[in-house]
Amino acid sequence: MIRKLFLDHPASVGETYGQHFVFALSFAWPLLVAGLGATLHAFVPALCQKTGSRTIVALHDRLTGGHGRGATAEAEYMI
Repeated sequence: MIRKLFLDHPASVGETYGQHFVFALSFAWPLLVAGLGATLHAFVPALCQKTGSRTIVALHDRLTGGHGRGATAEAEYMI
């Protein structure tokens, strides 16, 4: 059960648990900021017009471009 919860997925993308932990957390802050920007944009459409989309594009490029991940990351999109 421990292996399934903590080790199988990181191994499937060529990482240790610690490496995956750091990589996944590096997505958390930008996603939080993008979510807050999108929420603000919902209330005041003139604000944060591109915050969410720029963040999504940048994170997608990081995830699929192999920055900080093994070659198997291109087939595995789950963080």
